[in-house]
Amino acid sequence: MKITINNHNFVLHQSGAAFWQEKKILFISDLHLGKIGHFRKHGMAIPEKAILENFARLNAVLELFDSETIIFLGDLFHSKINNEWNFFSEWTKTHFQKIILIEGNHDIISKQYYIDLNIDVYPELIIHDFLLTHHPSERADLFNFCGHIHPGVKLKGMGRQFLSLSCFFRKPNQMIFPSFGEFTGNFYLIPEENDQIYAITKEEVIEIKR
Repeated sequence: MKITINNHNFVLHQSGAAFWQEKKILFISDLHLGKIGHFRKHGMAIPEKAILENFARLNAVLELFDSETIIFLGDLFHSKINNEWNFFSEWTKTHFQKIILIEGNHDIISKQYYIDLNIDVYPELIIHDFLLTHHPSERADLFNFCGHIHPGVKLKGMGRQFLSLSCFFRKPNQMIFPSFGEFTGNFYLIPEENDQIYAITKEEVIEIKR
């Protein structure tokens, strides 16, 4: 789905990523690498091959867009270092794009790990008139791209049927990105009058009309 914000064009993809066409920037939020390994360490029966799903999804979305920069909007790595960091380290070596991390609350490992991979790390970043943060923020005259919430929406069907979907949650001056990572869950938001919901299905992103 293509949308326009502040006269700039963005493509919202069903993976949860978004591509800024004019700047050739790919945005991804809340990947939470290492979470599957963390679960497995604590006895949860998650197949090890699930670790590779995040990287397969990353590769698939990168093949779709002519990106020059990847900006992770926080919570790139879930917690302490585990073997998934090795997968990520090798993954970065196979891509030419500049990688930037906006620090999230789960990004607790030493910045030196990212520096060693030529990844720039910032608490926040302003590009053009867009404010990039992890936590939802408000700043005068800036449109905020953020994550953290893992937004979802529940759609009511016939009878008592409900459909739960991840979504891009757009407020007048803010876009909250869905979680890109596997096994991260959703927080279901209730839209207000001027909010827009772009729900994610397996095939596409669709705007929910109210």
